[in-house]
Amino acid sequence: MTAEFAVALPSVVLLLALLLAGSAAGVTQLRVEEAARGGARALARGAAAGEVGSIVRRLAGETAGSEVTLDGDWLRVTVSLRVPGAVGALIPWTVSASAWARSEAPVAAQWPRLDDPSGSRRSFT
Repeated sequence: MTAEFAVALPSVVLLLALLLAGSAAGVTQLRVEEAARGGARALARGAAAGEVGSIVRRLAGETAGSEVTLDGDWLRVTVSLRVPGAVGALIPWTVSASAWARSEAPVAAQWPRLDDPSGSRRSFT
């Protein structure tokens, strides 16, 4: 019985590690989606760039990155974050989410347009 246990134990540990990594990725994805929605809501109300970055970092974590782009009357917030944990440290695993909102306030020229030939985007870290 000891030999069988010794053979099966690494498989059980590997399965547990994969389950925990999947759970960490799922929770991180939910945090990123909520941060993108929060940033889009703030943009729709006419929030400034610093406020949007602050909202995203508060909801997704200090290491989250965000990008805001403008397409006509629509504003898009894209948030990305690396998956934490042991497996996330070994494998560069990044999740991202985008949320769109139509601006309720007049859109200022501070946001880059998607059809801008320079292709510039505003990013917050």
